[in-house]
Amino acid sequence: MDRGIINQKVMAGQRLMLGFDGIELNEDLKHIIGDIKACGIILFKRNIETPEQVTSLCEACQDYARLCGIPPLFIAVDQEGGTVARFKEPFTVFRGNPFIESVQDARNFASITADELKQVGINMNFAPVLDIVPEGVDSIMKDRVFKGGAEQVSTLGMEVIHTLQENGIMAVAKHFPGIGRTLKDSHFRLPVLDIDLETLRQSDMIPFVAAKNEGVSGIMLSHISYPQLDSLWQASLSPFIGNGLLRSQMGYDGLVMTDDLDMKAIQHDMKTCIRQVLKSGIDMALICHKGPDIDKASHEIISLLNEDETLYGMGEKSVERILRIKKKYLQNPDLIYSCS
Repeated sequence: MDRGIINQKVMAGQRLMLGFDGIELNEDLKHIIGDIKACGIILFKRNIETPEQVTSLCEACQDYARLCGIPPLFIAVDQEGGTVARFKEPFTVFRGNPFIESVQDARNFASITADELKQVGINMNFAPVLDIVPEGVDSIMKDRVFKGGAEQVSTLGMEVIHTLQENGIMAVAKHFPGIGRTLKDSHFRLPVLDIDLETLRQSDMIPFVAAKNEGVSGIMLSHISYPQLDSLWQASLSPFIGNGLLRSQMGYDGLVMTDDLDMKAIQHDMKTCIRQVLKSGIDMALICHKGPDIDKASHEIISLLNEDETLYGMGEKSVERILRIKKKYLQNPDLIYSCS
């Protein structure tokens, strides 16, 4: 198969959302943007000092992407409120989903958060959490979820999604198909949730169906293993869960992304992860820390797109979805040429 190197590199880069070290446009970021041609970057506490510094950082990154002739960047952050909020004071400090009890509470959180993120150049929020914690379960997620069952979680989550996106911030619902029943933390180990699909459909997946109907920009897959759904691969690497359940059965045509592939729950090398991401119809792989895995991922995507006609076709559809969302929320998404 004869694929142009520019198209390969852009197609590969647009499948990656990447983390970095530092608080300003540095050589690592120039590599991510200009060489890897990443679709976006992710900010963490290590990248944040003041609102003015974040604004300068985001503007510099978008300017450099424009200089390199690639689409504008998704610039994302986890700003759920409560225990997971990368921006602290002087940003508004919210107590988190467990304390959002009404639609007005949800609207207030999302409206203020969207305004503050937009002011500093953030355009994507990895929120809301739509996991459901059943009564009596000591879930690892108990401090990050809306209280109540599927209906309440859906109602409050949809208000957050609607308000964020109405105010120009792309929302990402997480963690499909639901991790509220898990007791272990996927940052440190691989949780296993031995539950059947019908139970998930009748409870845990209901808020994600609502999010699809609300037009949520993205859905993040969990790193959890669901052996009754896929005995070989956890959700973030599973063709059945990503392409079969979420895409084909649920009919979701927005962005699908993994959780951070640097988490300890991932017990495979990066080449294996990338092969599974592409086979699963997942649009974007998240790699949240600086290191050799970023280059390995880029090279592996290029290689697989060049070797496999089916993966290339799926890759074209993924890039089309990414550019469609960028066109809706950002500017100049059709610039897909290589950095000179």
